Amino acid sequence: MSGVMLGPLPQSQFTMLATLWLLLSFAAPVLGFYVSVRCPHGKQCQRALLSNNDILLHCNSSGAQWHYFLQDGTNRYRHPPSVSNIEIMPEGSLLIKSPLPSQTGIYNCRDKNGIQVVQYEIDFQDISTLHITHRGLGQKPLQNGTLNLGGKEIIFTSWKPWQDCNRCGKPGERKRLGYCYIQEPLKKPLPCWLYLGDARLWPSRMRPEMQVEACNVQCKTSNGAGITFDNFELSEESGSAWLTCPLGSIYRPIIWEANNTPVTWQGQLSGQDVSTILDPSNGGKRLQVFQPAIYRCFVQQELMARFNPRPSPDMLEVLQREEAEQQPEAGQAWKGKANTGLKGLQLMLLAGTFLSLLAVLLNLFCPLQSKRRNQMLLVK
Repeated sequence: MSGVMLGPLPQSQFTMLATLWLLLSFAAPVLGFYVSVRCPHGKQCQRALLSNNDILLHCNSSGAQWHYFLQDGTNRYRHPPSVSNIEIMPEGSLLIKSPLPSQTGIYNCRDKNGIQVVQYEIDFQDISTLHITHRGLGQKPLQNGTLNLGGKEIIFTSWKPWQDCNRCGKPGERKRLGYCYIQEPLKKPLPCWLYLGDARLWPSRMRPEMQVEACNVQCKTSNGAGITFDNFELSEESGSAWLTCPLGSIYRPIIWEANNTPVTWQGQLSGQDVSTILDPSNGGKRLQVFQPAIYRCFVQQELMARFNPRPSPDMLEVLQREEAEQQPEAGQAWKGKANTGLKGLQLMLLAGTFLSLLAVLLNLFCPLQSKRRNQMLLVK
């Protein structure tokens, strides 16, 4: 977890967390979650995606061999690949972690006999140029533009369907992603950078988009999922910490809560919420926090993680020293109160952690009974 400083846990909390993770390792053995792109067997498919967000190019062929041509002129044949962010999975699919815009190109999957199984033409559009708007704030998406290549090429946004509401039973938000496309008259539109190839043109209109709007849906019955528990401290240098929601992705609905209050894109885009920052580059999978609070994240309306604030002894000592300098006569009394408050806070955190772990254990064992009845598999 980038930017989060973790210190040693008290022995009692460490023991409980170790027991929890041991149970979770048996209950949810699946490691990781990746959004998968599929193409019919023997076909060629074009897709626009976003850089910096993991993606799995599906190829159902054991012993698959991947050959890819990138727009920077790179021509590679790898089995397995040597690129640090590319990995061939056991079933043959190609995993690309945090893809770069420069990895836009053609990805060809062949079976062990050299026969083509599937081919992808992927445009990884630069997430750093993402244009975000919220309907509730009256913000408008980008208008169509033109490409100055001597013709009548139109630059426009091709919108994907709205994702599910990120909250149920209460007001929430949903988002949809839009990708830059270029179309010539009487021709099929192409993702912008697949169209341009190695041409060095960067019109300001050529950007992906994300649009957000309010939503309110009823809750559906759920079997639950494994929940991650963690503690965090605010960095003394930046005064903040970065929290990461497990299984989150810009391609999936995500919502954060701070002390049971939702953190919304509307609050961030309007400038009203300054205590947190949703990271646009991953659709809010990562959250920058500036105040101690209990933060929870939900993915597809399922609770995924809870982050508790860890009291920092160093920061308490600084506050005690400053208070003592301002009020020398009350310095000793303040120290006693701070120590008492620290002990009380530690007890509260310990009690909260115990209750949360108990809830998780119930979620783990109760669905197991239901699973036997319904013959369903729970996956973390």
